[in-house]
Amino acid sequence: MSAPPLFALEGLGVHFQRGSRGGGVRALADVSLNIAAGECVALVGANGCGKSTLLRVLHGLVVPTDGRLAVAPQTRQAMLFQRPHMLRATAQNNVALGLWLQGQRWRQAQAQALEALQRVGLAEQAQRHARRLSGGQQQRLALARAWASMPDVLLLDEPTASLDPHAKREVEALMADFARSSTAREQAVTMIFASHNLGQVKRLASRVLYLEQGRVLADLPAQSFFNGQRLQQASDAAHLFVKGELA
Repeated sequence: MSAPPLFALEGLGVHFQRGSRGGGVRALADVSLNIAAGECVALVGANGCGKSTLLRVLHGLVVPTDGRLAVAPQTRQAMLFQRPHMLRATAQNNVALGLWLQGQRWRQAQAQALEALQRVGLAEQAQRHARRLSGGQQQRLALARAWASMPDVLLLDEPTASLDPHAKREVEALMADFARSSTAREQAVTMIFASHNLGQVKRLASRVLYLEQGRVLADLPAQSFFNGQRLQQASDAAHLFVKGELA
């Protein structure tokens, strides 16, 4: 028997209300899909299509207004935002504080934080103020914070969108490494990320979801998604998006 999915979405929708007179924005509509452990799923689509909202729903930051979301019990999650928040502290303490809040002794949290910084190539920056790091270094620091908590699921919202080409390559390499690595429970890390970079999606993802106006119009293995005929059969809009011809 196959293992139950980490996430099961059935008819899921999100409606953001605007003011007291009614109306609002339908961010997600009738989303039904499962995500299994070990998958690397890319969310693609134009700005405002619902990628970020879907990530926030999966992480529990947004409550669905319709449908159902089931998450496997005891699933440890971490989420990275496009512009991660840096605490007014050193890089090492930015990582250690989260571990300390989880119940670790401070000395143990400091040691584990340094190990996480080494993992992302920032050990030499451990005592630098986090807000003085470059954009690429801050994103790697955010990845270190996530990795230190040993998540089963890593959610990333446009993690390389605002970075220069060199920093993008560094962060993407870490994403690929984390997707291959395992947690302390020896389970594959499941990665779900939103990206406008189709080259990045092609390199990293095992599965691609194309969203438009809050709906999932295509859900295909990555190889099939970039196969024009298969994609066009699933969604003409997604086919045009990949070709760069979507209005």
